[in-house]
Amino acid sequence: MAAVTGFVEKIKYRSEDSGYTVLTVVSEGEEYVLVGNFPYIGEGELLAAQGTMTEHPVYGEQLAVSSYEIRTPETAEAMERYLGSGAIKGVGAALAARIVRRFKADTFRIIEEEPERLAEVKGISEKMAMAISDQVESKKEMRQAMMFLQQYGISMNLGARIYREYGERMYGIIRENPYRLADDISGVGFQIADEIARKAGIAPDCEERIQAGILYTLQQASVQGHTYLPREELCRQAADMLRVPEESLEPVLMDMQMDKRLVIKGGGGQVYASFYYYMELQVARMLHDLNIRGAAPEEGAARLREIWSGAEMEPDPLQIQAVQAAAENGLLVITGGPGTGKTTTINALIRYFAREEMEILLAAPTGRAAKRMSEATGREAKTIHRLLELNGAPGEDGTAPTRFERNEENPLDADVIIIDEMSMVDIQLMQSLLKAVNVGTRLILVGDVSQLPSVGPGSVLRDIIESGCFPVVKLTRIFRQAAESDIVVNAHRINAGEPVDLAKKSRDFLFIRRENPDAIIRASLTLLTEKLPGYVHARPFDIQIMTPMRKGALGVERLNKILQDYLNPQDGSRPEKESGGTVFRLGDKVMQIKNNYQAEWEIRGRHGMPVDAGTGVFNGDMGIIREINHFAETLTVEFDEGKMVEYGFGQLEELELAYAITIHKSQGSEYPAVIIPMYSGPRMLMTRNLLYTAVTRARSCVCLVGLPEVFQAMEANSMEQRRYSGLRSRIQEIGGML
Repeated sequence: MAAVTGFVEKIKYRSEDSGYTVLTVVSEGEEYVLVGNFPYIGEGELLAAQGTMTEHPVYGEQLAVSSYEIRTPETAEAMERYLGSGAIKGVGAALAARIVRRFKADTFRIIEEEPERLAEVKGISEKMAMAISDQVESKKEMRQAMMFLQQYGISMNLGARIYREYGERMYGIIRENPYRLADDISGVGFQIADEIARKAGIAPDCEERIQAGILYTLQQASVQGHTYLPREELCRQAADMLRVPEESLEPVLMDMQMDKRLVIKGGGGQVYASFYYYMELQVARMLHDLNIRGAAPEEGAARLREIWSGAEMEPDPLQIQAVQAAAENGLLVITGGPGTGKTTTINALIRYFAREEMEILLAAPTGRAAKRMSEATGREAKTIHRLLELNGAPGEDGTAPTRFERNEENPLDADVIIIDEMSMVDIQLMQSLLKAVNVGTRLILVGDVSQLPSVGPGSVLRDIIESGCFPVVKLTRIFRQAAESDIVVNAHRINAGEPVDLAKKSRDFLFIRRENPDAIIRASLTLLTEKLPGYVHARPFDIQIMTPMRKGALGVERLNKILQDYLNPQDGSRPEKESGGTVFRLGDKVMQIKNNYQAEWEIRGRHGMPVDAGTGVFNGDMGIIREINHFAETLTVEFDEGKMVEYGFGQLEELELAYAITIHKSQGSEYPAVIIPMYSGPRMLMTRNLLYTAVTRARSCVCLVGLPEVFQAMEANSMEQRRYSGLRSRIQEIGGML
């Protein structure tokens, strides 16, 4: 065990999430490098640390700190060094020397107990004297707060927000009702608050805990796609999680409804967190506001006929109807499966409105979907987030909530807005979009309602269609060129529950029979690395393996480990970082698995200089690890369009390997070829619409590998996981009032 006592000379690196810090300490003229978790420390402070001396292969000798204490400066030299270190705003080395020369060893007592006397020093006013005292005291209090919160596993960054929110009231709140933290502080969830409450000795059946547990249960339901839960299901889940009797929840539900924290609808059977109920209500109202009907201009009817002249094929009557409906309505939904001409119809809409000299904006939910839309139309298409001008800049409290610059006060400047891949849009994004659309702007929503629903809560496209309140055109004809593709034909057969001939020799739809998981994996690797790249003219990186499951012999977790070892093996030349049981290696294919609106990205030019920058990385974005820096504790990923994003090691839970992905994560994407393992799994996952979504992700070739009976069972399983969503009811309620 080694010990070092000295002044903190420089903080070289600090992770705001984990508190991991690299700093230098000067002791008796010698400089030492210390590494470890320091919840709160500043340059100039006097540090006494103990630990083990280690030899870093690049950075040399370091003290890995196991315990430490920050000591109050006692000598005149220590006081002067601390005050002049820059730790106290407005006090430099010269002023620090004058303060210590005036008060000597009594300096810190004066600062803490008689701060007005600092004005006796030349250059310090009474106002500045009080500011210096406040800073010294606040640093001392902040340090104590950080040490207190650290025992609950709370990071420095989060702890600082808690302290800023409550100040000294923090201790009373934690002792009396720590569940307030879950309401007031972004990043403190029920589980952290519950652990604090347990350590504080708060009764497990207290009303505050039950209220927090009910809200937590509803929040977890939203992760599963629900905007509300049936009352019985909510009570059962919350009681199980809280380990309290179900009957103890009933009076609490009534109190929360009175306090407007909950909304209970449907004869008392549907329980919403108020946030989601009013979101659905606002979306329904804004949709009705946009639903303005009027006749197309007379000259527009002639132009309607002109836009199809010179087309490669005769338009379907439903396509003509779609353009006519778009000309006559403020809101229109166009839906249809693959090969039914949705893209052709979008291009016809663009030609029609361009000839009317209208301003047209195109968007889709993901970067990949927007890129496909741009390629298909020859016009710029943006992600919805970019269209709405996402701003991830931090607020005054250091947090950065989702904020769009385009909203009801600054709406989009357009006559027509066309949104593709609408099945992926959840209720929150829909609300943000509608806020930015002026009444009088035409909004055209395009999507395949048979696809899997959005990752986020709600069933927006399905609810809008099923409400029966808005014009909907459903394209059904499969065009000749598309009909030549077995991908398209078989996708429609799957969707209709009709038999698919798996033995047919096809150019783009192949079934390769294999009997067990290991044989399926070997065949998939051969396809990925040898057979498909030349056949579809794509890199192995662009070909995607997709599976229904996360767990199991053919779940993404096992597949990614095997594929990583095969495609990007450890060889000593590529740096890597283990996090949460996953090894991330230079060159790995990875996916972002949660929306991070604050993540900064930049696009770099030929010499590494930034040429564009912005914020926001989203669930489903895929990229390659380009750098792992162990000293800075960062990992850099290159996403589509060359966007480089730097992650701290504490943020790696936002990433996962993506050699194989779940079919859910493939929504909105298109790949040159897809490989889909066909092996038994949980019935709730092995469904028809999951299989349909997987098959429709392929542009040139689908390869299914495994057991034909599993394919047939999936096709026969028309069960869809039910989503509790009330948007359809809200739309119908408002429609009944109009």
